Amino acid sequence: MEALVPLLVALSGLPALGVAAWYARDAADAHVRGIALRWALIALALLLGACGLYWAAGHQLRTGAVVLALVLAVNVLGVSLVMHLRRRDRGRQG
Repeated sequence: MEALVPLLVALSGLPALGVAAWYARDAADAHVRGIALRWALIALALLLGACGLYWAAGHQLRTGAVVLALVLAVNVLGVSLVMHLRRRDRGRQG
């Protein structure tokens, strides 16, 4: 039962990996490759977070540290993705 939450976190990273693969199909455009990279890093952060949760195995302090690191990593990568998308939009307007 202790492996259920890490398994769910790892499974929640699969859609991000699918989006990364979808964007990676167009390898000619550097901007699209940047989007695919950020999605792949989000999936990797979720996978590593799942491994960390499995390692923490119910230890409250370790679990809290892993959850904090996971939340920070995913949110920083999400902000990076949004900023990368906006950078392309600014280039089209100017």
